[in-house]
Formats: sequence, structure tokens, C-alpha cells
Amino acid sequence: MKITIDIDCTPEEARAFMGLPDVKPMQDAVMVQLQEQLQRQIERADPDALMQTWLAPSIEGFAKFQNALWSAAMGKAKGEEETGTSDK
Repeated sequence: MKITIDIDCTPEEARAFMGLPDVKPMQDAVMVQLQEQLQRQIERADPDALMQTWLAPSIEGFAKFQNALWSAAMGKAKGEEETGTSDK
């Protein structure tokens, strides 16, 4: 046996019906605080410091990765030249 019940109500009505608390005022207060903190952090942010802190390590990491790939490719090419063989 299968029974289907469709209830047409808003989320607020469903919370009230189930006895759940209304947390909207608390969410609004937290969001206001979060927005104020973010705005303060943005105002204090130093673009040069952000570049050195976040972007420089990723560029260095990419350069190291690129060098590793390049040296691996060059090592393979040297190995083929020395033995006179290829993978073809």
C-alpha cells in the first residue's frame, strides 16, 4: 500500500507546524556581523601583501612543476640519443 500526501505550505508554516524555532532573526544578526567583518578586512587588505602571500607561492610552484616536466622530457631525449633507440 502506498499513500501520498501533498502539503502546500511555506517553509515558515512548516516550521511552525512542526514546532521548530524561528531562527531568522538570529541568522539576520549573524549575517550583519559577518558583512561588517568582511568590509573591515577588505578595507585593511594590502594588495601587495596578498600578491606575495597567495600568488607568489602558486607561481613558484607552477615554475617548479614546469621545470620538473622539462627536465624529465630532456632526460628522456638524452637517453634516446645515447642508446640510439626510440619508443616508436
